[in-house]
Amino acid sequence: MSVRREIGVAGPRGAGEVWDRYVRPARWPEWSPQIRAVEYPGERLAAGTSGVVRGPFGVRVPFEVLDVSEDGPVRSWAWRVSAAGARLVLVHTVEAAGAGARTGLTVEGPAALVVAYLPAARWALGRLVR
Repeated sequence: MSVRREIGVAGPRGAGEVWDRYVRPARWPEWSPQIRAVEYPGERLAAGTSGVVRGPFGVRVPFEVLDVSEDGPVRSWAWRVSAAGARLVLVHTVEAAGAGARTGLTVEGPAALVVAYLPAARWALGRLVR
């Protein structure tokens, strides 16, 4: 059964810096403890490109960037990951929130995988905006 879940986190870090930490895969390990490294061909995310997230215990998670939208008050990017024999589609947003930023995440995929991923995602997003 496929489900769709949304979470959001706000913090004091500026929206421009939060966005930069998102669109530069080499920076993902700075704020996402479950990511050890990212193999990606470019410095910034671009639609139609792919890479691999390296996690703990040698786990490798292939991904494809589906969309990157840097225009407007809400910036967003979407990607598809293959994990545990299943696929997830994740859509991330960043917008200014007072002096800081708010980031949102929508995850769609198999219920068990989505529910298992959300606590780690919420923790990482909290680190992203702080």
